[in-house]
Amino acid sequence: MFIKPKKIKMNNIALLILRVVFAGSMLYGHGLGKLNRLLEGNLSFSNPLGIGEIPTLILAVFSEFLAPIFIIIGYKTKFFSFFPAATMFVAAFIVHWGDPFGRVEKALLFLTVFVILMMTGPGKYSIDRKFS
Repeated sequence: MFIKPKKIKMNNIALLILRVVFAGSMLYGHGLGKLNRLLEGNLSFSNPLGIGEIPTLILAVFSEFLAPIFIIIGYKTKFFSFFPAATMFVAAFIVHWGDPFGRVEKALLFLTVFVILMMTGPGKYSIDRKFS
């Protein structure tokens, strides 16, 4: 079946919007606060996996601040989407498991979007596509 070029263009625009909105929301709404906390030396943090508060905070900063920057620009999107997806999996199924659905819902939405980006990649409007 032949796919019309206009449909392909719209799919790529949709992936761009998905990347920018969700990675930007992750970066600003979650990661920036954790980065500031780390830089200020406030290292107390939850430890749901038992690896220690400081390593958990550093991983959260990487997953929620640094990885979204690469996702927004579309650099190694499939690879970098794994990290916020893993973090949101832990948030949904370990940290907030048993909480009311409203507490779990945001983590599930982020998890879903980052898994989709892992499967689809960044689309045409990305750094990766400029160099491939």
